[in-house]
Amino acid sequence: MSTTTPNRPPATGGAPAGGVPTRVDRPIGQRLLARPELGALIAAVVIFGFFFAIAPSLRSMASISTVLYEASVVGIPAVAVGLLMIGGEFDLSAGVATISTGLFTSMICYQLSLNMWVGTFLSLLLALVIGFVNGYLVVKTQIPSFLITLGTYFILWGVNLGVTKLVTGSVATVNTSDIEGFSSLNTIFAAEIPFFGTTLKITVLWWILFVLIAAWTLQRTRIGNWIFAVGGNPASARAVGVPVDKVKIGLFMGVTVLCWFYGMHRVYGFNGVIQAGEGVGQEFFYIIAVVVGGTLLTGGFGSAFGIAIGCLILAMARLGIVYAGWDPNWFRAFLGVMLLLAVMVNLYVKKVTSSRRLS
Repeated sequence: MSTTTPNRPPATGGAPAGGVPTRVDRPIGQRLLARPELGALIAAVVIFGFFFAIAPSLRSMASISTVLYEASVVGIPAVAVGLLMIGGEFDLSAGVATISTGLFTSMICYQLSLNMWVGTFLSLLLALVIGFVNGYLVVKTQIPSFLITLGTYFILWGVNLGVTKLVTGSVATVNTSDIEGFSSLNTIFAAEIPFFGTTLKITVLWWILFVLIAAWTLQRTRIGNWIFAVGGNPASARAVGVPVDKVKIGLFMGVTVLCWFYGMHRVYGFNGVIQAGEGVGQEFFYIIAVVVGGTLLTGGFGSAFGIAIGCLILAMARLGIVYAGWDPNWFRAFLGVMLLLAVMVNLYVKKVTSSRRLS
């Protein structure tokens, strides 16, 4: 069986050294082993089967709808976080940024009597600025993105608490559901749709759409090639003409845009009331979902579908523990085990596929 790879790496999720089309002849077993999401898919089936067997309440459509919603609220920011990690960078401010955009929207509309559409658009601009600053500082200073975004994380966290207390007199925003434009935006960001006798949050559909767009971008476009290239070997990518700095800045801005999207769901799904201290630590769930989904921490290897499966695993574990009647505190221990296993499996798969390509 043969596969043609014109200037892109669809079979492995990794980056080619250059832009020369290659023809690869490999058995189907090796091709499956090279898929970044294979390990995560097996883990997802095992975890679903386990909780399906021991937690009867998980078998209802209402419970499955809840699991999908839980996966989507992690998965929307995680899609962009995953692309950024494939591009070789991290964003530790992603969790706090979701709340920053929500707080900004709610406060500016209430305090200035703005239409919610205006506030939502202005918060999108704020998100783009945060992402641009993160990316610009990383590419211009060459300081690791871990440190740059760690600084942004503390800045946003402090601003969220300080400004909210200064403006509202408390650490939460007020109800904005009566402001013009709220109802129509609620339909976009927080609607509920019929789903086999129960309801499904619209975030699930948005999440699926974002995953499909990310998968298409990675596998079918020049930008996807560039993302793999800058994550795998930025020096080589720069040498063959890839605009490394622009790609990285764009990836950081993509992260904050999807954080903004989830932030708007928080605004329109909860009547505009947001606690300023929320979002802290959420970035670790995004990163764990990406790694569990088969993305290498070193960059240059991963897939959008793998990231989606990683989010499903987190959601099934979090709610499966509850449905099984266990102590929810075990969830974080479970996450730690999953992260360690995922890193070891991913490195093993990468080593095997690399050695077979060389042989």
